[in-house]
Amino acid sequence: MSATDARDALALAPPFTPPPGFRFGVATAAYQIEGSTLADGRGESIWDRFAHTPGAIANGDTGDVACDHYRRWRADLDLMASLNVESYRFSIAWPRILPTGNGTVNRRGLDFYKRLAEGLRERGIEPTATLYHWDLPQALQNAGGWSNRDTALRFADYARVVGAELGDVVGGWITHNEPWVTAFLGHAYGTKAPGIRDWSTALRVSHHLLYSHGLATAALRSVLPDTAEVGLALNLFPVVPAVDDDAHRAAATIRDGYVNRWFLDPVFRGAYPEDMVERYEREVGPLDAIQDGDLQTIQAPIDFLGVNYYNPMRVAPSAVSPLHVADAESVGPTTGMGWEIEPAGLRRILGRVREYTRLPIMITENGSAFEDGPVVAGAVDDPDRRAYLAGHLEALGQAIADGSDIRRYYVWSLLDNFEWEEGYDQRFGIVHVDFDTQARTPKASALFYRDYIDRARKD
Repeated sequence: MSATDARDALALAPPFTPPPGFRFGVATAAYQIEGSTLADGRGESIWDRFAHTPGAIANGDTGDVACDHYRRWRADLDLMASLNVESYRFSIAWPRILPTGNGTVNRRGLDFYKRLAEGLRERGIEPTATLYHWDLPQALQNAGGWSNRDTALRFADYARVVGAELGDVVGGWITHNEPWVTAFLGHAYGTKAPGIRDWSTALRVSHHLLYSHGLATAALRSVLPDTAEVGLALNLFPVVPAVDDDAHRAAATIRDGYVNRWFLDPVFRGAYPEDMVERYEREVGPLDAIQDGDLQTIQAPIDFLGVNYYNPMRVAPSAVSPLHVADAESVGPTTGMGWEIEPAGLRRILGRVREYTRLPIMITENGSAFEDGPVVAGAVDDPDRRAYLAGHLEALGQAIADGSDIRRYYVWSLLDNFEWEEGYDQRFGIVHVDFDTQARTPKASALFYRDYIDRARKD
């Protein structure tokens, strides 16, 4: 697709009018793009260990090299600038800063992120940092990981170190990315690091993650300028009963409690949802991780909520415990991940969020994997991704008209990257990466997004 074709596509997706202070961005995560896992004093993470576990990752892929961003970051920042990107959400690798999770600070790790943030500002791009995008130092996992309450204290120490060092160049801070994934996919289903399959552990982890969010929020505020903003990124899903009857509606309520309310309620209402507490205590056992005062800590005031949206969940009743809920067949087209494409779901989930808070919202992730065509004459045509972005941007404009205070929109992701247990099979990037040569080629979706931003600013 040519640049002219990308501009013509805007006729199908006229930009919404960005509200004051709104910025268009892209997002990445450290383990998925950086590579250089042994460079400059970086410690081992749980994803290093998990990726090197036979059978854990498709094709035996690892993040050892990934997109080689640790060495190619300057060119990647230039690429962002060429695409009119206004804000970049990146994550900081905890084991680059504290190789064993605590103790001596690795200066070279801090210097890397300092240079990155300064490089962004030099190019007129706002840096937004995520403290935890799933790469726990392996040394802490050896001591129990997130199932050990002490890890929450270590996370607050790490937040304080990074905030004190980068607070003069980074104004936006996200404590955790998708604690639901860490807790349940990492510790109940074992499909992500550290690969544990135990519901009791997963529930303990979910609480310690939220508790660490509250502790880290306080730690960041103790060292950041008053102008800095601190928030949390949750992956949220509209949950839809596959059939409109009592049994399916009950299943949808349970799934909603599991993926949405289990995190929204303690952060904004200071309590876990009673129906889910009762279910977990009946099906799994006592929720023994919760101590007096924890929920007050979890409910620490934040400046914004990050919302990651990809797809709705359609559900049906199931005999499988502890949730007794199963995924139902998608309706309509799906992405390469098999996720249903429903832009209207973004508008719906933002309406749901307004029931909890009127805080500013960042759409911290939104994007899709597809089986893209090859690089031909320096171009990659990806019409499905372009249509996905156009539809979701339209829904975003509708949500703003509904009254949602949206401040940022981050496409997931800038680059094709290491897609966790899927290895390099699934490509989410708006920029194609040849993993043999590390050549970057903006796809048609990147050109569409570039021109969308340009048109939105001119209009």
